[in-house]
Amino acid sequence: MRHVKWIFVVLLICSLTAFVEKDKPTGGLNEGNVAPDFKVESTLDTQPAFQLNQLKGRYVLLSFWASYDAHSRMQNISLSNVLRSSRNVKLVSISFDEFESIFKETVRKDQIVTPTCFVETQGENSRLFKKYNLNRGFTNYLLDGNGVIIAKNISAADLSAYVKDIG
Repeated sequence: MRHVKWIFVVLLICSLTAFVEKDKPTGGLNEGNVAPDFKVESTLDTQPAFQLNQLKGRYVLLSFWASYDAHSRMQNISLSNVLRSSRNVKLVSISFDEFESIFKETVRKDQIVTPTCFVETQGENSRLFKKYNLNRGFTNYLLDGNGVIIAKNISAADLSAYVKDIG
């Protein structure tokens, strides 16, 4: 009977530690990884399809968002505002709204620069969504000229500092 109590205690402790959050990354893309290349077809009449490797040699900020996700939308607006006058970092803004009309209205309301703003109308079912492991939440990535991720989930203030350091 005494052994049963100890076994129960050990099982209880093991089950509790299984729910403790670990410090190491849990998958997805992280700093130091090369960002996967992708191609997005344009929905705006004035712009052609876009492929990430077209910007090889330039710093790029990839911003993934959707109009229904308030945090990602606000983050996208603030990052877009930081980069309005920057020539050193190119913003590529990608929405995962399933309706093009909602995307266009959001871009208009938020005053996002449209030459590099795209929508992936397959939303969470798109290959791009899965490739960047966005099921853990919308995020952004700052890439160096070789496509290596040098920052993830960067704030507007941190981006502003990077822009000053780069140029």
